[in-house]
Amino acid sequence: MYSLVRPLLFTLPPSQAHAFAMAALAPVEHVALFRGLTRAMFGVHRPELATRTMGLDFANPVGLAGGFDKNARRARALAALGFGHLELGTVTAHAQAPNPTPNLFRLPRDQALINRLGFPNDGADPVTAHIERVRPAIPVPIGISIGKSRVVPLDPVEGVVADYLASFRAARGKANFVVVNVSSPNTAGLRAMQGQELARTLLGALAAENKAGARVPLLVKIAPDLSDDELEALLAVAGECELDGVVATNTTIARTGLATDAATVEAIGAGGLSGPPVRARALEIVRRVRARLGPARTVIGVGGIDSTEHALAMMRAGANLVQLYTGFIYRGPGVVRSIARGLADAVTQAGATSLAEFTRASWPST
Repeated sequence: MYSLVRPLLFTLPPSQAHAFAMAALAPVEHVALFRGLTRAMFGVHRPELATRTMGLDFANPVGLAGGFDKNARRARALAALGFGHLELGTVTAHAQAPNPTPNLFRLPRDQALINRLGFPNDGADPVTAHIERVRPAIPVPIGISIGKSRVVPLDPVEGVVADYLASFRAARGKANFVVVNVSSPNTAGLRAMQGQELARTLLGALAAENKAGARVPLLVKIAPDLSDDELEALLAVAGECELDGVVATNTTIARTGLATDAATVEAIGAGGLSGPPVRARALEIVRRVRARLGPARTVIGVGGIDSTEHALAMMRAGANLVQLYTGFIYRGPGVVRSIARGLADAVTQAGATSLAEFTRASWPST
């Protein structure tokens, strides 16, 4: 079905197509009967997919990546499509509009996207209040991604810390886990927060706040463009701050190896590239993160996943969970069911009892 609809959607500019898709999900979002029917159509109920990590239970490991539903307006509908978890947001303490348009582009030859949206959202307080209202109708774990408000300068860093803390306080209690986004390329200077000293200041403050109240699993989302030394330094900070895990990775600013012609890519300009072109680097970073952090921490693998093969490779490299965004757009809602069924079948064919048993044997050692 989606193979018939996608060509029509792709005649629209990407931002309009996204708005159309969100509108199409409205009946599922607001009518329980439609959610039940959708869940029956798209859900996968295979006990071998059950995953436990961060003290949370996931019916399957395939989640929605942050950025698709920034204001959590279709969280109930998206959960009904079979996702094992949702990462909502990114939210910021101050409400903010998107970066100037055009800010979202397709690269069909690469099955990829470039975006420079820049954390548009209604603000952490109203978005998380909405999540709290709809949460009883969402049967999967919810993560909330928090980022830096555009109006807050990087210097002094104390202002950045206060800004993130405000979002964290809004998210805690409404989310099952919180993801600290310091790696989007679309907020000026944000990626500097991945530097060792700035990361220590920010993540240390968030970890201390987390320990002082009702604790929630806390993860950091990192860029694929870090050098090996930068990655090691950031992971050392994550360990020092006793974070629960890492989301690897965000979009990339690299433009290498694309099938799209260089003139088209150059005309698009700045932004984060997602989809298959980031897959190899994301896989390598997941492997490095797992080797550095050991088996106890959670790793969520993101980047170019649109098939069982890709999800399985990411999990064998060290991911507990995986997330989709670009693959969801190009493959449609059935991709979640397809990947989950494929993972369950792989477990059965291997004679294993669970996906964790099947994949962890391949994890890199520390």
